[in-house]
Amino acid sequence: MSLKDSLRVMVVDDMSVSRALISQSLEEIGIKHVATESDSKAALGKLASNPVHLVISDMNMPGLSGLDLLGALRQGRATQRIGFILITGTPTPEILQKGQQLGLNNLIRKPFTTSTVKASIERVVGPL
Repeated sequence: MSLKDSLRVMVVDDMSVSRALISQSLEEIGIKHVATESDSKAALGKLASNPVHLVISDMNMPGLSGLDLLGALRQGRATQRIGFILITGTPTPEILQKGQQLGLNNLIRKPFTTSTVKASIERVVGPL
């Protein structure tokens, strides 16, 4: 079984169009186990009880931002080792620095392509 067949990913984005575009890229790559969540607080609860291998999260969301979600995941025993990729259209030096401090695994800049998503994932989990 290849990594694509077993990798479990959660996409967290408050915008339905963005969730759909990311999910479509994952489907094109061949990743079969994809969950989506529109609310970062709800995602945190689900991940605590059912961790995945990788979270792909938008930066700007109401409630918990992508970096807030990352920080919360790194605090939990069940979630601290989940791979985390942040998606943002504005990767400022402050966002990058804070992400590195929190243990961000990678970043995808909007707009993205399926190939940039795949390359970003492979830098976290290895060849797909």
